[in-house]
Amino acid sequence: MALFGKPKYTIVRLKKKEMPDGLWTKCEGCSEALYNKALEENFKVCPKCNYHFVLGAYERIGMLLDKDTFAEYDPDMVSCDPLEFKGPKTYLEKLSTDQKLTGLKDAVVSGIGALNDKEVIIAVTDSRFIMGSMGSVVGEKITRAIEAATKNRIPLIIVSGSGGGARMYEGMFSLMQMAKTCAALAYQHKTGVPFISVLTNPTMAGVMASFAGVGDVIIAEPKALIGFTGPRVIEQTIRQKLPPGFQRSEFLLEHGLIDMIVHRKEMKNTLSQLLDYLS
Repeated sequence: MALFGKPKYTIVRLKKKEMPDGLWTKCEGCSEALYNKALEENFKVCPKCNYHFVLGAYERIGMLLDKDTFAEYDPDMVSCDPLEFKGPKTYLEKLSTDQKLTGLKDAVVSGIGALNDKEVIIAVTDSRFIMGSMGSVVGEKITRAIEAATKNRIPLIIVSGSGGGARMYEGMFSLMQMAKTCAALAYQHKTGVPFISVLTNPTMAGVMASFAGVGDVIIAEPKALIGFTGPRVIEQTIRQKLPPGFQRSEFLLEHGLIDMIVHRKEMKNTLSQLLDYLS
């Protein structure tokens, strides 16, 4: 005879805990799921594979400059439509779309601020805005920043991140910005005012072939794609396989195109030390 009856139990179905959106980001380098708050505290660098996420212009300025010291130049300068470009989207529609998505007027932010209490003029391109391509506004704002640095004898830092090169929606008006920025930098170089160029992923085409490639010191973040034409196009053109790591920071450092590779965590202090040496 059984001492106990058939045990009674109740099945409890636990409700799946709702997880708010936007808490995690998948690493583009190693596919690791990263908690967004921890990622931001780590300067938006993956702690597992060291992948450096793309930063917006204001994010970059916030990481490099001392708090509440940045004063922006020409914040309301916007592009016109000299060619009246039309396609699936007009140029003006593309500008309007990216202005809403990024909160920027165009693909560069420039101004003056302090880096470890050292006065600097800085310009930062943003690859989220029409791929960071250089149109008339980008070229003009960078040239004005160069001229301000030259006139006031203040060190200049330009942080480049452009996968789009010259902005062909503006035709020759875009291409002439390459010569204009380089001419301003050539004059600045004669005065001895230092210019540090920082290359981030990606820095390509007309931007790399102009102001980004002529710094007194050229720094790159790890594994940044840097070059003129992309590696896939080069392989298709020459019908040869490119070497491993071609057009990445480490390859270019080995071949003498850049001077140093600096982790994002160390970028501010490295720039501060260079300013001490150059000034």
